[in-house]
Amino acid sequence: MLKANDPKLKSWIDVPDGSDFPIQNIPFGIIEKSNGKVRCASRIGNYAIDLYAMAKLGYFDNLMGIKKKVFRQESLNDFIALGQPTWRAVRERISDLFEKDNTHIRENIEAKSKILVHIDEVKMKMPVTVGDYTDFYSSIEHATNVGKMFRDPDNALLPNWKHIPVGYHGRSSSIVVSGTDIHRPNGQTKADDAAAPTFGPSRLFDFELEMAFITGGSTKLGDPIPVDKAEDYIFGMVVFNDLSARDIQKWEYVPLGPFLGKNFGSVITPWIVTLDAMEPFRVDGPKQYPAVLPYLKSSGKKNYDINLEVAIQPENGNENRVCLSNFKYMYWNMCQQLAHHTVNGCNIKIGDMYGSGTISGPTPDSYGSMLEISWKGTRPFKMDDGSERKFINDMDTIVMRGWSERDGIRIGFGDCLTKVLPAK
Repeated sequence: MLKANDPKLKSWIDVPDGSDFPIQNIPFGIIEKSNGKVRCASRIGNYAIDLYAMAKLGYFDNLMGIKKKVFRQESLNDFIALGQPTWRAVRERISDLFEKDNTHIRENIEAKSKILVHIDEVKMKMPVTVGDYTDFYSSIEHATNVGKMFRDPDNALLPNWKHIPVGYHGRSSSIVVSGTDIHRPNGQTKADDAAAPTFGPSRLFDFELEMAFITGGSTKLGDPIPVDKAEDYIFGMVVFNDLSARDIQKWEYVPLGPFLGKNFGSVITPWIVTLDAMEPFRVDGPKQYPAVLPYLKSSGKKNYDINLEVAIQPENGNENRVCLSNFKYMYWNMCQQLAHHTVNGCNIKIGDMYGSGTISGPTPDSYGSMLEISWKGTRPFKMDDGSERKFINDMDTIVMRGWSERDGIRIGFGDCLTKVLPAK
């Protein structure tokens, strides 16, 4: 067990009950302070930890040869590029310094005032510069539901689905951080009984409940990543809301797949939780049948027990939970996704992002999109204010959360918030 994961650890920073950020988490993100300065940061409880301030005060001296300026960047990419031993060493150092019996910062009023800042006094920024983005389609429950709705209910999965982690290349420029408002997209749609398409705002605006992982290493063109080495290239994970315009997507996706129905916006949580922090929550994935080809055969517990929640909050209204799912349902795991992505020699870069695809569970209350929850609009969801939702309305806020719990420790990702504004 990693020392920083010890469930007995307590911090001298107060951690409220139910917080996603105990001392066992130590995620990484980018903050903008009230003076406009942007810094790499971590978090315990309701306090952001300015890692550049820590470095300037010498708290990372003689640690893996880290240079102070790596924490004075507007993204984590340079820090991530230092490699897994460095990520781990920094996380362990933070854990040690903020452990309840360590007085080095706790009793140093000047240092503490420079290093700690309340989370309400910072603006969260995109944690990484995303060079490339790939979205997978790896939940068998979701793929089956979509197949039943749009194809043959008796043969819901396409013939390739259980043999390859299906995916497509998305648009990285429109991935934004939690709290960024998204306008309803315009595009072409075509009604089933219409002779020609029309142009206008999407009427079937939807969320997709996903997780995403961020790569922490690069490869050369032509070099695949073996499935048993894939975790060495993964820095951490975020909750990922991959927004969809279902009516635009339906008209455009044949023959090349998603385009305008998907590239108008995707939203992530601002804190990246490392794979080290998620180590205690490993679980076995679903049994894969038929057997996968040798390059996709992974061993050990490669899935993670992460509770996932989605709520819709109308303007001036209450949150209404519409989904409670879990990342453990994923048929294809992250190692298989990365191995398949690179088996043809595709090179990857630090900061690239990989969406899991919509994560649906086996029951209607665990479906990860309004497309499934309302079953293509035929089963509206009843809100507590008396209104109904088939899809997402203007001025609704989509709230996503993810967290794991074990031995009294909750490791979470914070809120992923997306307010939907009217089309321009």
